[in-house]
Amino acid sequence: MARTYLKKATFTARSDAGDTVATVAGILSDIEARGEAAAMEYAAKFDKYEGSIQLSDDEIEAAIACVPQKLKDDIDFARDNVRRFAEVQKGTVQDVEYEINPGLIAGQKAIPIAAAGCYVPAGRYRHISSAVMTVTTAKVAGCAHITVSSAPQPGSGLDPAIVYAAHASGADKIMALGGVQGVAAMAFGLFGQPKANIIVGPGNQFVAEAKRALYGRIGIDMIAGPTDSLILADKSADPHIVATDLVSQAEHGYNSPVWLVTDDTALAQDVMARVPELIADLPELNRGNAEAAWRDYAEVIVCDDREEMAATSDAYAPEHLTVQAEDLNWWLGRLSCYGSLFLGEETTVSYGDKASGPNHVLPTSGAASYTGGLSVHKFMKIVTWQRATREGAKQVAQATARISRLEGMEGHARAADVRLAKYFPNETFDLSGGD
Repeated sequence: MARTYLKKATFTARSDAGDTVATVAGILSDIEARGEAAAMEYAAKFDKYEGSIQLSDDEIEAAIACVPQKLKDDIDFARDNVRRFAEVQKGTVQDVEYEINPGLIAGQKAIPIAAAGCYVPAGRYRHISSAVMTVTTAKVAGCAHITVSSAPQPGSGLDPAIVYAAHASGADKIMALGGVQGVAAMAFGLFGQPKANIIVGPGNQFVAEAKRALYGRIGIDMIAGPTDSLILADKSADPHIVATDLVSQAEHGYNSPVWLVTDDTALAQDVMARVPELIADLPELNRGNAEAAWRDYAEVIVCDDREEMAATSDAYAPEHLTVQAEDLNWWLGRLSCYGSLFLGEETTVSYGDKASGPNHVLPTSGAASYTGGLSVHKFMKIVTWQRATREGAKQVAQATARISRLEGMEGHARAADVRLAKYFPNETFDLSGGD
């Protein structure tokens, strides 16, 4: 198969990883050692904020009063969609019990994680939808305590719409604390919060590194890089919509890759001609991000046929994958590596980012080749259990003793031996584990 690159990226999402490891490690270590005082110092340094860290009920109500009713209605609409989808996902996880052999019973049990921390970015953009996506899903899973941490603005504190979204979605506590210090406060259980068992949500490279560094001590949703999006389009696609969708995702950040894969050269050239004009029409902040992302990270690839297009997409394993092509069912059945799939012109990544229901916290930088995105399942532990009658344990005890001795693990073997001796004192067993 031959791919023709009409536009090739100068950089990849990994090119600008930056040396943040030492900086983040130092901040985490300092906050763990000195606690709340250190966290507040970093809030003053990085966020230029010295107000309340944990919002009181009165502060939450005051913030909510600042949110227009129409925006509340839109947030509620998005929350309800996320909740409905999460409830359906939860329904796919069932407790089970199965008799493996007569008298030997094993089972599976789904247990919600006790304490979840949800990070909500509020720097370049106000990620209201991230509060909805993370908190609602944790709530449906049954987490006993949900903390939200988000960066405050100097002199004004948390964005009222983020406060409303977090509160309406079911957050138990809301903290005005951004960046590494916000992640650390949730992980270490500062400001009256229980220590988070899992921390989820998007963020910049410092937030991502903090989560990566803490992984193992706590759970995380994933190790995330810059957001990325790929569009598969054939001759039936509308070039203006394709170009608009590419630009809409490029505005995320200067290093957010967007890719177009098509089997129609004319469409590719049309889209490439439209993108600069669409970028130029964006507001200044958005325009700078989109210009850099398109210039340095975007690619346009022409393939021979749809099978080659699908193979190319699977190789890239995009976070967001859009199909604007004929025979959508074929694509649904064929494609296998993506964080979330958007089939047809009638849907778009923007819907998924904000309000349609499936979660927008998704694997980036090719991680969709081995994992999916945030879901209700991430907030639940699938644990196993077993029990047996004495007769049911008889055969497994013998097998355990012999296998353990072949492995050289005599202590394991004796744990089986003593049970056989107690339960079947008049029987003789070959437990040597020899050939």
